[in-house]
Amino acid sequence: MSIVDFHVHAFPDSLAERATARVERAAGVRSFQNGTIASLLASMDKAGIGRSVILSIATRPSQFEPILEWSQTIRSPRIVPFLSVHPADPQAAEKIQLAASMGFKGFKFQPYYQEFSLDEERMFPIYEAMQETGLICVSHTGFDTSHPYVRVADPPRILRVLERFPGLTFVATHLGAWQDWDLVAELLPKARLWTDISYTLPFLPAERARSLITAFPTDRLLFGSDSPWADQAESIRMLRGLGLGPTLEKAILGGNAEKLLDR
Repeated sequence: MSIVDFHVHAFPDSLAERATARVERAAGVRSFQNGTIASLLASMDKAGIGRSVILSIATRPSQFEPILEWSQTIRSPRIVPFLSVHPADPQAAEKIQLAASMGFKGFKFQPYYQEFSLDEERMFPIYEAMQETGLICVSHTGFDTSHPYVRVADPPRILRVLERFPGLTFVATHLGAWQDWDLVAELLPKARLWTDISYTLPFLPAERARSLITAFPTDRLLFGSDSPWADQAESIRMLRGLGLGPTLEKAILGGNAEKLLDR
C-alpha cells in the first residue's frame, strides 16, 4: 500500500502563480508550493506519497472544458484528477456522463466558490448523474476561510443530500465540516459517507481530533492534506502523532482511498 493524498490542488503552469497568489490573499493562507504539477510531485516524493487526487473547481460554467483538457494531460498512475462542473451549467448532468465515459473518477464541488447550497434543488440533476455513473462526489463541507460563515455546506445539508440520493458516493471534506465539528460529532459519524482529514489537524487539539476521527467507521476515513495550502509531509506527521494505531493509520493513509478509487 502506498500513501494516497485524497485532497490536493494544482493548476496549469500558466495559471499557477496567479491562482495561488489569489487564494493566499482571499483566504489568508500560505502556499507551501508554487501550485504546479512539478512542485506537487516533488512534494509527494519528499513525503513518500504514491498518489494524489487533484480537486479542481469550476467557478464558471465555461471552465469545464479547460479543466477537462488539462486533466487529460496530467492524469497518470500518480496523479488522479477530479473534474468540476458549475451548478449553473444547464448541461452539467451530460458533462458528468461524458466524464464517466472517459474514465475519470469523480468531481469536486465548492459551495462557497460556486455560489450554491449543498442541498438546493438545482443540484439534484447533478447528484442524480453522479449516482447513476458511480462517480465520486467530493464537496467542500463546513465553513470557509475566505467567506463569511454562512451555512451552505453544513452537516444537516449533507444529511438531506444523502437521504435524497442514497446511492451517491459522497466525500465530505475537512473531517465532515470545517470548523463545525460539534455538529459533525453529533450528526455524521453514522452517515453513509466518506470524510477526509484535510486542513483539520492544525485547528484541533490532538485529543479532539482523535475523538472525531475514531467516531467514524474505520473504512470511511481518507488522508488529505489540502496541498498546497498545507505541507504534505507535515500533514502525515501530524496524523501519525495522534496515536491511532497501525491498523487505522494504514487505512487512513491509503488503504481506504485505494479501495474507493480502484472499485
